[in-house]
Amino acid sequence: MPELAQNRPAAGLRADPRVLARERRRERALAFGVYAFLIIVSLPLVAGYGWLVLNSFSTELVHGVWPEGFTLRHWRFLWEPPSDYYPDLWRTTWNTLWLAIGMTVTMVAVATPTAYALSRMKFRGRSLFLALTLILHAFPGITLLIATYYVLRTLGLLNSIPGVFLVKAALMLPLGVWVMKGFYDAISWDVEMSALVDGASRIQTWYKVMLPQVMPGVASISIFSFIYGWSEYIYVITFIQDKNAWTLSSYINSIVGDYRFLDYGLLSATALFYIAPVLLFFFFTQKYLMRVTIGGTKGGS
Repeated sequence: MPELAQNRPAAGLRADPRVLARERRRERALAFGVYAFLIIVSLPLVAGYGWLVLNSFSTELVHGVWPEGFTLRHWRFLWEPPSDYYPDLWRTTWNTLWLAIGMTVTMVAVATPTAYALSRMKFRGRSLFLALTLILHAFPGITLLIATYYVLRTLGLLNSIPGVFLVKAALMLPLGVWVMKGFYDAISWDVEMSALVDGASRIQTWYKVMLPQVMPGVASISIFSFIYGWSEYIYVITFIQDKNAWTLSSYINSIVGDYRFLDYGLLSATALFYIAPVLLFFFFTQKYLMRVTIGGTKGGS
């Protein structure tokens, strides 16, 4: 029965139990090393956040580590009325949200169509424009601070949130354009040509065919723009002196004041209030950063 003999598994192909055990030990050791490295790297960050939480809810930290007593006194800024020293917290929070949302909308509205044009259209000066965007992004924003100040003063945008997020978005725009261009480049030309052959215009092709496929890129630049806008500090303290237009970064800066009389409990509570929205925003939007754009062809399965 040669057929039966051929169907039998060869004895020499059986895995040696000792080899399998050695491979399992190697995999466990590698996994242990990876997790140990991640724990060591993340431990200072976790400890820092833990210290903020303990300090904000305790009357005192013995030796700066061990909490002693529970109190909500450090969170009094949530319900106390504004004073001459501290501005209105909820107005300040709204200003910070307005800055983050304004920067996000500006980035998406400008970077998305610009990247499409640079990715799909051929025109004179295209390569030069791409090179100039990289050169612009290479300049530190701090070097343009004085020139930007005079521009905003001329336009009447000093002491205003739109002035800050327009400047910040302009400096971040080259990065957003390059990120979105990479997403457009990953889409097959067959997808776009199919829409054009069916009679769609360029704008219809971009809006109805291309834009849905680059939504992970739109989500990515939206997330980063919101985080950068929410945490902006340098341009806020430079361009805004009116307390009614302060953001939370200016608010925390006013709390620090003289470090010799610093209320660490109040500072910890305010810092937690400041970073909590960003952490929640990132937690609910991180799935969009993990998506991969999948292109297809017309009529494909």
